[in-house]
Amino acid sequence: MKSIDLMYQTMLAELGQRSLDAAWTADFPPTGRFTPANIKGRKYWYFDIPDGHGGTTRRYVGPADDPDIAQRVADHKRDKDDLRARRRMVNSLTREGGMIAPDSISGDIVEALAEGGLFRLRGVLIGTVAFQCYSGLLGVRLPMAAILTGDADIAQDYAISHEVADSLPPIVDLLQGVDPSFRPVPHRSGSAASSAFQNADGYRVEFLTSNRGSDDYIDQPAKMPALGGASADPLRFLDFLIREPVRTILLHRSGVPVVVPDPSRYAIHKLIVASRRHEDGQGPAKREKDVRQAALLFEALQQTRRASDLALAYNEAWERGPAWQEGIRAGAGMMSPEDIERFSVVLVEGAKRNREKIELPFGE
Repeated sequence: MKSIDLMYQTMLAELGQRSLDAAWTADFPPTGRFTPANIKGRKYWYFDIPDGHGGTTRRYVGPADDPDIAQRVADHKRDKDDLRARRRMVNSLTREGGMIAPDSISGDIVEALAEGGLFRLRGVLIGTVAFQCYSGLLGVRLPMAAILTGDADIAQDYAISHEVADSLPPIVDLLQGVDPSFRPVPHRSGSAASSAFQNADGYRVEFLTSNRGSDDYIDQPAKMPALGGASADPLRFLDFLIREPVRTILLHRSGVPVVVPDPSRYAIHKLIVASRRHEDGQGPAKREKDVRQAALLFEALQQTRRASDLALAYNEAWERGPAWQEGIRAGAGMMSPEDIERFSVVLVEGAKRNREKIELPFGE
């Protein structure tokens, strides 16, 4: 697995900081422009924003001789210049640096949700779109075959959604701003609430949450006050995945600040998920992808000297009990002999660094 040059890793860190700074600009987004107008002999500033249909929406700003407004106009020019610079950085990171950009629809969806406040409200991007971020986060080149996707998965802790006392705008509106064909998907339980949305091309956006209670809740969508009218499917093991997530950048357009699972947790969780895939439909293909992504992360974590992080995440999951252990065993057993050997080596190495004991899922 080839490492990414330090120059590009440094560039990614700079892009991340600048993208986070730009995320605070809400009143006057870089996509719009300030326009002067003379009314009865006095100059005023207006702000024109594209309406998505070839026209613009005009917003009154104020008189041009107001020093605060003059500063806003100057700051906006600086922000637009920074936007162009960040787009050039994204292009360099993906075309020359070997880092991974999402497909356009995935990138546009995550960007729309981010601008709506998803990550401010402690949502976590999971699934393959999150996996795409690990190339830059870990500084290694990941193969394209492991990152292709036709969906986006979003998770939020159930308690957080009920406690933040805030919400995204309507999810349907955010998604239809990207593609007007997005519609709620009827829930399998027959409930009127929807936890998934799909466009005419079959691209699916799904919302998930943790389930630590009775299995009676698994087939019922959970009400999530912070998700703009969307519900979420409760899943076992998800609380482990989204605990202590990390901030990084999705390399789309000028860079989208996102929150993703810790890569060690993602890798262990993928083994468990692979063990629970059904044999019908797309189950086998998804299981193979789960195992492949886990194995690639084990290799990347070993190469980047993060074995101790993996061992800590593994022990936490293993100590949660028999169901977790069985899931890890079954998922690990699906890997190739070479990947199994690497997994064993990195776990033992990490445990030694942590000065902890470790029980391997396939014996000593």
